[in-house]
Amino acid sequence: MAALIFQILWIKQLTLIVGVEVHAIAIAVSAFFFGLALGSAWLGRVADGSAGPLRLYASIELGVAVLALGVTWALAHGAPLFARAEQTWSGAAWLGLLAVVAIPPMLMGGTLPVLLRACGAGQVGRSGGILYAANTTGAIAGALLPAYVLIPALGMMGAACVAAGLNLAAAAGAWVLQRHAPTTSPEEPVTGEALSGEAWLAIGLYTAAGSVAMGYEVLWSQMVVPFMSTRAFAFSVVLAVYLAGLALGSALYARLEHRVQDPWRVFSLLIAGAGVTALLEVALLGPWLIGLQSMAEAAVRQWSDSGLAGMSARFAVVGAVVVLLPTLLLGAAFPAVLRIAVPPARRGQGTGLVLAGNTLGGIAGTLVVAFVVLPRLGTVRGLVLLAAFACAIGIAAAWRSRESMTRAVSVGLLGAVLILGWALPHDHLARLLPGAKDGTIVFYEESRGGTVAVVERGEANQRFRRLYIQGVSNSGDAMPSLRYMRLQALLPLVIHAGEPRSALVIGFGTGITAGALSRYPGLERRVAAELLPGVLRAGTLFKGSFDAAVDPGLDRRLRDGRRELLVSPERYDLITLEPPPPSAAGVVNLYSRDFYELAASRLNPQGVVAQWLPLPTQNLDDTRALVASFIAVFPHASLWTTELHEMLLVGSLQSMPLDAARIAQRMAHPPLRRALADVGVASPEALLATWVTDRDGLARFAGRQAPVTDDWPAIEYAPWVRPREIVRTLPALMALRGDPPLGEDGRTLMVGIAQERGVLDVFYRSALAAYQGNREEWARNAGALAQLAQTNPYLRWFMAGTDPG
Repeated sequence: MAALIFQILWIKQLTLIVGVEVHAIAIAVSAFFFGLALGSAWLGRVADGSAGPLRLYASIELGVAVLALGVTWALAHGAPLFARAEQTWSGAAWLGLLAVVAIPPMLMGGTLPVLLRACGAGQVGRSGGILYAANTTGAIAGALLPAYVLIPALGMMGAACVAAGLNLAAAAGAWVLQRHAPTTSPEEPVTGEALSGEAWLAIGLYTAAGSVAMGYEVLWSQMVVPFMSTRAFAFSVVLAVYLAGLALGSALYARLEHRVQDPWRVFSLLIAGAGVTALLEVALLGPWLIGLQSMAEAAVRQWSDSGLAGMSARFAVVGAVVVLLPTLLLGAAFPAVLRIAVPPARRGQGTGLVLAGNTLGGIAGTLVVAFVVLPRLGTVRGLVLLAAFACAIGIAAAWRSRESMTRAVSVGLLGAVLILGWALPHDHLARLLPGAKDGTIVFYEESRGGTVAVVERGEANQRFRRLYIQGVSNSGDAMPSLRYMRLQALLPLVIHAGEPRSALVIGFGTGITAGALSRYPGLERRVAAELLPGVLRAGTLFKGSFDAAVDPGLDRRLRDGRRELLVSPERYDLITLEPPPPSAAGVVNLYSRDFYELAASRLNPQGVVAQWLPLPTQNLDDTRALVASFIAVFPHASLWTTELHEMLLVGSLQSMPLDAARIAQRMAHPPLRRALADVGVASPEALLATWVTDRDGLARFAGRQAPVTDDWPAIEYAPWVRPREIVRTLPALMALRGDPPLGEDGRTLMVGIAQERGVLDVFYRSALAAYQGNREEWARNAGALAQLAQTNPYLRWFMAGTDPG
């Protein structure tokens, strides 16, 4: 349990140091598993020479508690140091980071071999199966606790303290058991020939099986995309189901071990069977699974009255359908290998080598599948390849079996995999993506960083496209998206108190925000940071982006946005963000107080940060927390309503007076004027009408809500969003509205601003009434809105009745 808690915490902390780019994270996480492998091999040998293995175990757990807490603290404060070191000594910086991450796992990896040594020289397969099942059951709890309990309640360091407390509890328990256990003699010194050739073959095959198992995990994360959410809860539940399969399989083998006469036969059929079932399950995926999820969600919600519990049930159904059966077979293979490879007198060394080999194979499988197989073959073909490889492992094991039928069955399973793989369409998963049923997929790419798709929907002149990343709709080029994304770039430039010459967009998305920068005169440097190459390749498909995907004046950098600010000393007059919603896993890195402090350090004098604030994607209290983190850094801040569903926070370290004459002059520039007029902002008055409140109003809204921080990323683990939460959040924010502080020279604009606000008020009231089911109010205002829509493209889009998707 403790090991999984630390692993999850460190992976999250590593995203703050090396970024969320998959190459960097995979390398850093591989260091964790490499430490496990070294520890399994090293401490397994040590255990066989120990007269008090339980005392040795207690010492290991005590060491893990101390070292793991130290690593958690170091990772929490290591991002600036690593960034500076990487610029000067890149190799040394990475080696240092990998060493830090690998040290505690070296001790963690030794716990299972040491405990197996402490269990005596009985049935190795049965004892190993029970211990592995118990260890993995603890890991299931460790996979769920951080997201559901520890991080939201205690923060990162608090969760680490709980994990260290579990290590200390395990150490204390082992110490008590040691006092009541008979003294055992150490085994004879282990020689290089202690294990037989058959044992080394079993270890080698189980190493290969480890690469298959971890390769499956990489591909399964892509397979479940159409049926999942990007919330951290979803990944925790699927990981828990994965571990549950391993635990159940190991426990079942331990219970039935006395019936096993030929462990080679069992091992062969388990590994080959896992390959076939994994491929068969992907072939059977379809809309029926969504119906099953809905039934499970409804049942759980009726029982618990909890939206989060209901959604967790949806995730558990996906995990059970996709990963449970193959992992159950893989879990049963572990004690079967122990039966073959581990002599009772060398159970510490043998178990350590089995675990080390399997872990090293898992590292290789993760890297090869993520960086080679997935980008080149895609998920479906990648699963076919892994299933065939699993059958090949099974065939090799079957040739050690005494039964010719086992060989025939394993060869037959390979044939079934090849036939099924040939018949399965390579775009099978693409057809299951959300939106694909009622739309047309115009772009689809599976890569190491995630699945990127573009779906076209609508009819005639109201057709639009939406961008899906990991199966979740991110943005599109319909009018509501065009409006808020153009304002995301142009509004802070127009109101800028200085003369902006440089701008950075974090998150390329559809390219609309980045493209809008080209409409502002005087920008000498335009930069966009985007994590996924597929997003950039899909950028040409969206209208209204002013060809940002191919614009030679736009510097498109393939890098995590926070990492871009961390490693680059460049400063900007504007940093504007359009990341995914803050509740998505990992995205909170771009909404925390710590991030805003980093962004503020990269601003020129009078520079501004503009943060997208979506309203329907989190509950009202979470929106208060997001505002609290923003104003905790920026002493000068304002809020603007850029669209019915979105708002914009603009902050600076210096005063941001609104100069009416300067705003009018900037909006008179023809390309900029047309870009804003096309989305219903045709005048300075229309722009200033979107002003809501200043920092004082934001402080009243935030109240005593704690800000989001790197140590306490509560928004990522917030409860499930209530239905139609916008009907609570939007009125609460609009209630803060006052007149924009224009001064004496802006008083002539106030009449026009009031008129434009009146237009927005009618539309917002009508839309909120429609959300609440009050269609009558919408109908009462329909005539006035239709009249206003004749000169307002934004309103005209809504009055056409097109669903924004």
